[in-house]
Amino acid sequence: MAARHPAAGLTRTSEPPVPAAGAATAATAARQRVTAESGGARCLMAGVERTEEPRDPSSRSPHARGDRRGDRRADRVRRLRADAVWILAVAAAYWAVGQLGLLRQVVIEGTVITPLWPPTGVALSSLLLLGLRVWPGIALGVLLSIATIGPLRLTDLGIIAGNTLAPVCACLLLRTVGFRIALDRLRDGVALVFLGALAGMLISATTGTAVMVLSGRLPPEGLWPTWSAWWTGDAMGVLIVTPLILVLRRARLPLPRDPRRWAEAAALTVAAVAVTPWATRSPLCLLFLVFPLLVWAALRFQLAGAAPCALLVSVLAISAAIDRVGPFAHHSLVEVMVSLQALNGSAALTALLLAAIVTEQRNIRHKVEQACLELAEVVARLAPSGPKDRPRG
Repeated sequence: MAARHPAAGLTRTSEPPVPAAGAATAATAARQRVTAESGGARCLMAGVERTEEPRDPSSRSPHARGDRRGDRRADRVRRLRADAVWILAVAAAYWAVGQLGLLRQVVIEGTVITPLWPPTGVALSSLLLLGLRVWPGIALGVLLSIATIGPLRLTDLGIIAGNTLAPVCACLLLRTVGFRIALDRLRDGVALVFLGALAGMLISATTGTAVMVLSGRLPPEGLWPTWSAWWTGDAMGVLIVTPLILVLRRARLPLPRDPRRWAEAAALTVAAVAVTPWATRSPLCLLFLVFPLLVWAALRFQLAGAAPCALLVSVLAISAAIDRVGPFAHHSLVEVMVSLQALNGSAALTALLLAAIVTEQRNIRHKVEQACLELAEVVARLAPSGPKDRPRG
């Protein structure tokens, strides 16, 4: 046999060379296969997407979009109606409580001043509970109250603006420091006193007296007495009325069933009704007798007892001061106003701050007791079981 040439064997074992035209055709076919495979993958993924998120053809119709816009418009109309109702309710409450405040008024240099102006407490409580959207109700209530006192003037717009801005700014200040309407912390009571009452009501008193002086309705020498009476009256309205409204908001049924609790509440009521008129109208100057009642109410019933008791003391003291009887007799108007506001301020601060302290301490004790119970339960679950009794032989 003849031996094969090595080169020829290598040539026969390798693939035959592909012509140039054949190579181009193979490359084109490969690209078509890749394109077809990628297209199929995209179709498959699109099918999966369509399967996972089906679209409702009716949702893309103009009729469906119009329905959604109609629903949003109806929601806005309902919200506007609700806001309008609340605004009118706030205006009515402001005016009604203002009429009660005007029952006991004093006139300083021709200006009507009330030692206690309850509408400021109503206004601040409304903003704290309902939000700033009800501020037009406060402005409307101020307008109605001014119209009740006398004819409206163009300068009264300044008084309306000041009496509206005062509770709004007070509400914003309280929100800034994290005020809680439950009044269950000492810091909440302090914030209500210094930011809500004393600082916030500076705006209404300053604006009102400035408008009166600039318009010629108040002589310059009457600026200080009028401003001080205006400011203290507005501040007392916040200190007396706002806690009472916040307490009434949290009142729930059923009431406590403990007969001893009811007996103590009845005893406090009888003592307050009997002692307070005597202390405010007695010529012996016994105003200090109201403070044991306030301490009793705050310690035993917290804000629910302290707020009504402080209101009773303030109302009876204002009545005695205007009638010039008891410890308020034989004094000038300025001296009477100073003594009255000192009493009202001391009573409100004692009741509010002491009730807040007691409530905060009770809440802390309750949290500690709950933590102890939870810790005892955890220890009971993690503790190993006791040794079992061995059977006797």
